[in-house]
Amino acid sequence: IIMCPGGGYGWLAMDHEGHAMADWMNGLGITYIVLKYRMPVGNHEIPLSDAEQTMRLVREKASEWNINPRQIGIMGASAGGHLASTLATHYSSKKTRPDFQILFYPVITMDDSYTHGGSKANLLGENPSKELVEKYSNELQVTADTPKAFIFLSSDDGAVPAANGVNYYMALVRNNVSASLHAYPIGGH
Repeated sequence: IIMCPGGGYGWLAMDHEGHAMADWMNGLGITYIVLKYRMPVGNHEIPLSDAEQTMRLVREKASEWNINPRQIGIMGASAGGHLASTLATHYSSKKTRPDFQILFYPVITMDDSYTHGGSKANLLGENPSKELVEKYSNELQVTADTPKAFIFLSSDDGAVPAANGVNYYMALVRNNVSASLHAYPIGGH
C-alpha cells in the first residue's frame, strides 16, 4: 500500500495519517510505503506526478522488495484521499494504475458546494477554470476501469463533508466498480 497523508495540499500530516499505521500494517504482512509528495505551489500536476512516479517505482522494484506487482494499491486520508482518488481516476498507464484504492474521509470534489476549500485553493489556485475544477472533481472522472475502492468516513466530519465520499461511491457503483462505503455517525475528521 502506498499511503498519501493529508494536509490540504499545504502540508503533510506524515505522522498520524502516515507513519503511525506502519507498524500495524507491517504486522499484518502488508508492505506500507508513506508517500512524501510535493505540494502543488501553483502547479496542480505535481502531486499526481509524484504519485504516478511512486507507483512506477514500486512496480519496478516489486520483485526485489518481494511485492506482488498485481496487488499494489493507493491509500489516502483527507486531501491525501483526493490524491489517491486522483491517481485512481487519472492514471496514465497500466504501470501507474493502482490495483485498489482505500480512502479515509477523502476530499473528492472541487465543487464549491461541498469541497474542502483549503485543498481546492492549494491545489488549483484561487480562481481555477471550470475545466480544471471538473478535471479534479474525481466523482466526475470515474469509469469502468477505475480500481475497486474501500471508503470510510464520519457523518460528523466538520472539515470534509461526507458527500465527498458518498458521491464518489455512487459514481463507482454507477460504473460497476466494486466498492465498499463505511459511514460512521461520529468520528470527526
